[in-house]
Amino acid sequence: MSKRVMIIGAIEAGKSSLVRALFNDEQPARKTQALEYRDWLIDTPGEYSENPMFYRTLMATSLEASIILMVQDATRERNYFPPGFSQGFPQPCVGVITKIDHPDADPDKAEAFLRQSLGDGAVYRTSSLTGDGVDELRAFLEKIVQQ
Repeated sequence: MSKRVMIIGAIEAGKSSLVRALFNDEQPARKTQALEYRDWLIDTPGEYSENPMFYRTLMATSLEASIILMVQDATRERNYFPPGFSQGFPQPCVGVITKIDHPDADPDKAEAFLRQSLGDGAVYRTSSLTGDGVDELRAFLEKIVQQ
């Protein structure tokens, strides 16, 4: 069995669109209602990251993953992850900023939010619409899951 990547983030942060971009899937985005397993990736509903009642589910599901992607929308005005959130996972966490192409995007602010929760982990800036940063992130993840 290959290693898995778990993706977490707030509702409408761009997780499902990012998943489609990583798999070169051109289907329209749809809301993730439950944990979804796709090849080497676990997509989680945004409610799991926004509601502390679901943190246990995230922690338990993370045991099936080799790495956690913490997604922050570049258009958001706040961080949906608590400070130091990545320290609750036994796996390494990587930050992903989505929607960098949006006119209201502030990738630097999004990275500052992620740093509060992620610390010094790597951060990738992406746009599922334009593809910016997606190939770089995909190459990084493919190395992880093929180890």
